[in-house]
Amino acid sequence: MSLISANGITKVYSLGEVRVEAIKDVSFSIEPASFTSFVGPSGSGKTTLLNLIGCLDKPTSGGLHVADVDVTTMTRRQSAVFRGENLGFIFQDFNLIPVLTVYENVEYPLLMVRNVPSAERKERILNLLDTVGMMDQKEKYPDQISGGQKQRVAIARALVTNPRLVLADEPTANLDSRTAFRVIDIMHQMKEEHKISFVFSTHDQKIVSEVETIYTLTDGRITGQTRGKNGGRNA
Repeated sequence: MSLISANGITKVYSLGEVRVEAIKDVSFSIEPASFTSFVGPSGSGKTTLLNLIGCLDKPTSGGLHVADVDVTTMTRRQSAVFRGENLGFIFQDFNLIPVLTVYENVEYPLLMVRNVPSAERKERILNLLDTVGMMDQKEKYPDQISGGQKQRVAIARALVTNPRLVLADEPTANLDSRTAFRVIDIMHQMKEEHKISFVFSTHDQKIVSEVETIYTLTDGRITGQTRGKNGGRNA
């Protein structure tokens, strides 16, 4: 059973009298516990597609199922609950809350979307901070840590709700090569240990070489499907 199944989805934006087709008749499927990347030039529709999968927007037409749910029919409230229970997000600019500590940033999704007891909440947070190598930085604020450390915190935050799927939009764009590979290694570890699927939107060949499936987008259409250079570590 596919974790994500898209059947002929199209997304149209109306800008005044101008009609823009950001995604055009796109179909694909993504399996559980996998690394998948959407690649293509700026404006090809990668981020729009991630927003659709992430229930931040809805397709204009076509079918889209995520984790066995038809996400095209959900209300805004239902979409928010679904995201909290099933999805994690990692962004290229980290999106950490500047007035919260590292610990509090990771804790935030649990406070917002789930009634998790405090003892369990603390255990989850500390385990993840240890996994991403940020335990000794947990009381610092985002402006006191490096870009690579911020991205590690963002990964921990994305994983703290035990999601089935993590969507990562250019997650290594602001990182040097050494830090980027460390971040990718952490995501591989999470995939193997917790059977989480990662879906990337990226230009970064370091990520592209690690994924199992690559979908190429051109002008809102999927124009190619290939395996990663290494075929994925467990392909």
